[in-house]
Order: sequence, then C-alpha cells, then structure tokens
Amino acid sequence: MQVHGMVHKYGNNVDTDVIIPARYLNSSDGKELAKHCMEDIDKEFVQKVTPGDIIVAGKNFGCGSSREHAPLSIKCAGISCVIAETFARIFYRNAINIGLPIIECPEAAKEIESQDKVLIDFDSGIIYNQTKNTQYKGQAFPEFMQKIIKTEGLMNYINQTYKD
Repeated sequence: MQVHGMVHKYGNNVDTDVIIPARYLNSSDGKELAKHCMEDIDKEFVQKVTPGDIIVAGKNFGCGSSREHAPLSIKCAGISCVIAETFARIFYRNAINIGLPIIECPEAAKEIESQDKVLIDFDSGIIYNQTKNTQYKGQAFPEFMQKIIKTEGLMNYINQTYKD
C-alpha cells in the first residue's frame, strides 16, 4: 500500500486542541470536524489541503486529550498519512483505530519541508521525498495494521473479519 501527496509541516507538541479546537467537539461527524482541522495553528489549512496530502511534524504529535475527533478531523480533511518524530500514544492508537496511517521517522520529520512531494510505502516503511530525491526508513506497518487501515478502521476490520 502506498500514498503520496504534498507536505504540510508543523513543529513539536501539536496537541489535539490545535488539531481540532474544543469549541467544535459538539459534533462527531468527520466532515464537519474536517472544516475546522488545524485552524488554530494554520488558518488556511483546510483551503490548502488536497486529498492525499501528508502532514509532517516534530515530537509528540497529538498530545493532549484522548478523543478520536483529532485523527478523524485529519483523515476527513483529506490527509493520507501523518509522519512525525514521535506521536502521543493515545493519538497513535486512535489514528489506527479510525484508519489514519501514521509513521514515526525522526530523520524524515526533521528534513522534509512544507510543499515537498512525498511518497510512502507502508509495506517497506520507505518514505521517499520526490522533491529532494531523498529516502528515509520508517517503521513498516504489520500486515494486520495495513488491513485495519485498508478497511477504514478497527470496527470495519472486525466486522469484515468476523462476519457470521
């Protein structure tokens, strides 16, 4: 499985309140949440993002509260993957649970810049910066995680895998 897109870059400690501000948490509709994704850190994010784009960030991406609204808003905004130096553990789990691919790769997170075009191969964990012709090795996704992502989340995976 591969994704490719243009990069939107952010720094360290991007918390869930910045990803989706608390004032919008009266909805759990992904399309509604996506309209406000990243607006407190990047007011033009929603206008700039195109389906398939990639977020690259520093350390501790997704820190803060444990709500699934944050990765859901990112996914529904059209982001195909988030690359970061590190992720907050609960964000990592919530992202996989809703089918948003995320990859930890400190070197890529530091060197990839906004507007770079990036290709990610989840089978190998290879992150290829097409703009700079550089390559990084992130953690490959195990087969079961790729199945969860392909089926758009854990609940869909369970429903498809364990049908009567």
